[in-house]
Amino acid sequence: MRNRVSEKFAEIYGEGAILFASPGRINLIGEHTDYNGGFVFPGAVDKGIVAAIRLNGTDKVRAFALDLNDYAEFGLAEEDKPSQGWACYIFGVCREIQKRGGVIGGFDTVFAGDVPLGAGMSSSAALESTFAFALNHLYNLGIDKFELARIGQSTEHNYCGVNCGIMDQFASVHGKAGHLMRLDCLSMEFTYFPFDPTKHGYRLLLVNSRVKHELVGSPYNDRRASCERVAAVLGQEFLRGATMAQLEAVKDQISEEDYMRARYVIGEEQRVLDVCEALERDDYETVGKRMYETHWGMSRDYEVSCEELDFLATVAEECGVTGSRIMGGGFGGCTINLVKEELYDNFVATVTERFEQKYGHKPEIYPVVISDGSRLL
Repeated sequence: MRNRVSEKFAEIYGEGAILFASPGRINLIGEHTDYNGGFVFPGAVDKGIVAAIRLNGTDKVRAFALDLNDYAEFGLAEEDKPSQGWACYIFGVCREIQKRGGVIGGFDTVFAGDVPLGAGMSSSAALESTFAFALNHLYNLGIDKFELARIGQSTEHNYCGVNCGIMDQFASVHGKAGHLMRLDCLSMEFTYFPFDPTKHGYRLLLVNSRVKHELVGSPYNDRRASCERVAAVLGQEFLRGATMAQLEAVKDQISEEDYMRARYVIGEEQRVLDVCEALERDDYETVGKRMYETHWGMSRDYEVSCEELDFLATVAEECGVTGSRIMGGGFGGCTINLVKEELYDNFVATVTERFEQKYGHKPEIYPVVISDGSRLL
């Protein structure tokens, strides 16, 4: 990818480009906890975005998206927003840097990526993080990593129409090879935890169902509202820190549906903490058990799974996979799987064959390795 990007840059703009990269991410555990003030547990992966960039001394950005074979040129004022959706990510990063007092000018760029689209690995966050990190470096702006992540998040909110949390950009910028990061969504404090499955005889892979049921609008908002109602009955702003005993004590004051939603979230907060403790003692079996608990909690209590994802988790369990669960908001997308090395080939073959027999198309298989975050190449 580096060579492709460098060669295309030289062909269009000439020599002198500097290469930057940012990764996509996985989230091992901790779903639907972010808006409840809880913890998430992401890591950067070995797939992402690479960009060749050279300052051009003008007030114009000239950008070529290699994978799309598409070109955009735009200025840096608010009224210069480009028409192409992909270019709005770069434009938004420039504008968000300017809003924070960063003085930047025009540049030429070519970029490409190998983050699978639709697999829940956040290709958009990787793109934002690449350009935020690069412009901070090239213009010596002195913006810290957390603010670079916020720049990416604000780009989504203000220029791309997605009201996302900060986990994706945070993981892309802060990633560290061989480690996952527990991010406290209330305080924004984070801690690295060692995670090196290959060292302990495991592999990590995503199985993409290629099914996309959107978790937007009503389904997402309904679940969030359930959590807020229960928190209010408990006298809290968020469900963070609530216990199962507290939930049982107010069970007769809330609906059965709200009870189920809160039961999942309270359990998930504890599961994240359990996984962190397990990793500190290299206990991957406990990690796997908690992953399955998360999957079936999301399926039965939070009701954000779908038939295809439940099938993938069931096949994983039947194949002896240590851990498997939905990754992401739900209603489609991927499962993330922790698989013993000696079972890996059989699991891939079995899940591919059985899924295709049942649903008429093969799932996509993506092995992932936990890698470093945004960087100069």
